[in-house]
Amino acid sequence: MREISSSEVKTLVLVGRTGNGKSALGNSILGRRIFKSKAGAAGVTRICELQRTIIRNGPLINVIDTPGLYDGTHSASKEIVKCIEMAKDGIHAILMVFSVRTRFSEEEYATFLALQALFGHKIVDYMIVVFTGGDVLEENEETLEDYLGYECPQPLKDILILCDNRKVLFDNNTKDKEKQLRQVQQLLSIVNMVISHNGGKPFTNELFKELKENAKMQENQQKSFDSVEGYSEAEISRIKIQLQQKYDEEIKRMTDMVELKLKEQNAILKKILEEERVARLKIEENYKSYKMKSNGEIGRLKQDLVEANRRTSLPFPLNLLNIFSERRRPLQPLCHIL
Repeated sequence: MREISSSEVKTLVLVGRTGNGKSALGNSILGRRIFKSKAGAAGVTRICELQRTIIRNGPLINVIDTPGLYDGTHSASKEIVKCIEMAKDGIHAILMVFSVRTRFSEEEYATFLALQALFGHKIVDYMIVVFTGGDVLEENEETLEDYLGYECPQPLKDILILCDNRKVLFDNNTKDKEKQLRQVQQLLSIVNMVISHNGGKPFTNELFKELKENAKMQENQQKSFDSVEGYSEAEISRIKIQLQQKYDEEIKRMTDMVELKLKEQNAILKKILEEERVARLKIEENYKSYKMKSNGEIGRLKQDLVEANRRTSLPFPLNLLNIFSERRRPLQPLCHIL
């Protein structure tokens, strides 16, 4: 097997709502069934998991599968820190996974906003939107553009705009080998475009740097005690335990910091959603008021039209009689007129 340099390694992170098909997408990229995946409302992935594959004559691909950040079955902050640990050298692309089988939800919008809050707005430069359920659209003879054209929610439009419209459709159920390969090649082509756009540098921030430095320091310190003389095995074991405890304390500190940021972001999101709800109710009330007023005006116009039609439909002599009577002019005998 050829030796692979760090520059040939690409790390992809899958994020999205539970049940959107993240694990199935990971298996499609890897070319084999490794991540646990099955159909159903309940998600299979409970913790972050890393798997890798080597593309023929290409790079080593690290794929990190993550649980839904807001499904309530785990500590989101703990899994985020764990994901950063796995991708300590940086993330080349974040795959935001949505499904055409379900409606875009507040949870998905919250996930996107949480990633921005944790990693900064620069993170969107590394995002690619992946829609799963391509087989559903194919059965309905629809394209992805058709799907997005059907009352696409504004938050989803905003996400696509921020991601520079980088998107791809996946059919994870296909048995067609050529189609499987074509999908992966299209995705990796967009990944390469993202890497090029970002100057070949993967995404990192202070969290990545701190975790990497702490992990490296712990590793070096533990290695140094493997060859040290003058310490008993019990003393070396005790020192290693202390070093591990110190590292665990750092992980907990970072986890608590991430948890605080997530809570702050959730509070902001709730405020935004409440403001949107109030604004929507106001618009609905104004519309109802306008409709009632409009219906009243239409009713009056209909009555006027009926009355006008009634008058114009009278026989000529009677109609003439009505006109004279309205003017209060008495009719003169015909012989007098002559």
